[in-house]
Amino acid sequence: MTPTGELRLGVNIDHVATVRNARGSAYPDPIRAAQLAEEAGADGITAHLREDRRHISDGDIERLMDTLTLPLNFEMAATPEMQAIALRHKPHAVCIVPEKREERTTEGGLEVAREENKLAHFIAPLREAGCRVSIFIAADRRQIEAAHRIGAQVIELHTGAYCDFHAEGAFDQRDAELERMREMAGLAHSLGLEVHAGHGLTYETVKPIAAFPEVMELNIGHFLIGEAIFLGLKPAIAEMRRLMDEARA
Repeated sequence: MTPTGELRLGVNIDHVATVRNARGSAYPDPIRAAQLAEEAGADGITAHLREDRRHISDGDIERLMDTLTLPLNFEMAATPEMQAIALRHKPHAVCIVPEKREERTTEGGLEVAREENKLAHFIAPLREAGCRVSIFIAADRRQIEAAHRIGAQVIELHTGAYCDFHAEGAFDQRDAELERMREMAGLAHSLGLEVHAGHGLTYETVKPIAAFPEVMELNIGHFLIGEAIFLGLKPAIAEMRRLMDEARA
């Protein structure tokens, strides 16, 4: 059966912290951004605590857990350090992502199929602690089936390639990637996985993804923080919310 219901919006606040850290000051405050996101219609907050702490800090996670009324989606690499932090805080959800120190941002989906046994053991304590476990992966059958086998409850489809093709004007490749994601969203849903999507989505690219009936949540950050410079954070988020709702309707 095709799922129904409102499409949720998770707002990633990482790059509010990036701007703060550029000056080594206390502002802009990512926790204030999270509160404004809630007022603008966000359904959750996403924050990625990286190994090098380039944006979100340990203190940010502490404060988010203490003050948030929305669910926190804690993005993390599959390392013992991050597992320990997640088990201490027990956020609503953890999203396991690939991470390389030299990358500017997450460049692709997690390789689950080759690390199946390791990842199964890694996520088991997180599930036992009550966290919903999501795996950030490309729209690839092998990775989706592996995510299902290791016990993940959610997959998040990496929409970066689709968005890049759109930005480059490579519309045939964009449309092929969109069709691949549509097919893989259906596969994941048929396996009992909840389907999320995100990475690089903009006002121009969000509606085709939001129209997938299997997708229950979109996580969007960098674009919204950029638009906030021109529009303000609440109007930027409200416009994304409007486009998502329009596509879903």
